[in-house]
This record gives sequence, C-alpha cells and structure tokens, in this order.
Amino acid sequence: MKQPEKKFRAGGLCATIWKNEVQTKEGQTAEYRTVSFERSYKDKDGSWKTTNSLKMNDLPKAAVVLSKAYEFIVLKEQVSAEPAEA
Repeated sequence: MKQPEKKFRAGGLCATIWKNEVQTKEGQTAEYRTVSFERSYKDKDGSWKTTNSLKMNDLPKAAVVLSKAYEFIVLKEQVSAEPAEA
C-alpha cells in the first residue's frame, strides 16, 4: 500500500499529502501532490470513525492543518524548481 508523504494533525483533524507520478506524452515522469482531509471521532459505541464533515469548532484547526499542507507542497515545488548549484 502506498505511504503518504506527510501528515499534519491537530486534535482529530488530519491533512495527508500524497505524492503521485504520471507519465507525460513525452515519456517523462511528472510529479503532483494531492491532499486528503478527515476528522476522526468515536461513535456512541466507542469505535473510531472518520468523516469529512466538520463542526464549527473544528474550523480553526482545519485551517491550520490545511495551511501547513499547502506550505509543505509549495516549498517542495519551489525546491524542485530551483536550478542545481554548480
């Protein structure tokens, strides 16, 4: 099973970054990243469940983990776009 590149957590909220590769028409490999987001909670029976729905109080934490995920991706793209030093 494919492993995530990075996870950012705040309480029960988690933004997971996945690195993907695709072959271009030119036969080269190109990378792109996707982000999945979920909230974990215990149901009335005490079993752990996940959802993509948020409560109002989850919104500040969601903003933090999504901002961190965005920052990680942007900085990764910036590093890979920089020319190698001679």
